[in-house]
Amino acid sequence: MKIYIIDTGSANLNSVVQAFKRLGYDAVISSDTEQMQDADRLVLPGVGTACAVMDGIEKFKLYDFILNTKKPLLGICLGMQIQATDSSEVPLNVKDEVIKCLDIVPSHVVKIPDTGLRLPHMGWNTVHHTDHPLFEGIKQDAYFYFDHSFAMQVGQYTIGPTEYGVPFSSAIGRDNFMGVQFHPEKSSQAGEKLLNNFINNF
Repeated sequence: MKIYIIDTGSANLNSVVQAFKRLGYDAVISSDTEQMQDADRLVLPGVGTACAVMDGIEKFKLYDFILNTKKPLLGICLGMQIQATDSSEVPLNVKDEVIKCLDIVPSHVVKIPDTGLRLPHMGWNTVHHTDHPLFEGIKQDAYFYFDHSFAMQVGQYTIGPTEYGVPFSSAIGRDNFMGVQFHPEKSSQAGEKLLNNFINNF
């Protein structure tokens, strides 16, 4: 089983590597599209801003590789968000109203509105998931660890919504592309089960 963690230059990837190691798998960090051609699984983490991740994708010429892969791909946190059509997480020095993303899932990433709850959304929250294979054996409304201020709107490819003042997509699935807003590598047994499902169910 060859697992590659796609390096866009904007994430601390070691925690994801260690999460797979705890499951008995050696994941390799790479931004080399030639090397990753023989992947069995691809993981796309991301922290920071959508703009930074998309800049890294362009810098390392990862755009076509990601869009054209037929291998199971799991986006984590920002790695899920950039599968949307666009993101309103625009840096102050950028004039655009939105950042164009990969457009794998027709949806938009927007700032979580102020409903009186603490922002960013940081800590444990539940996921009310569908019967998607990514959640096989995970109890309904299981707790996962979140840390974000922007979120993907709920749409036809949402496989796990979460409520935080308003509902948002905490998990998506379309064909071989999947994504989770939460951090499975920090989500204890539920997170480990989800990563195992990603390896074994696709």
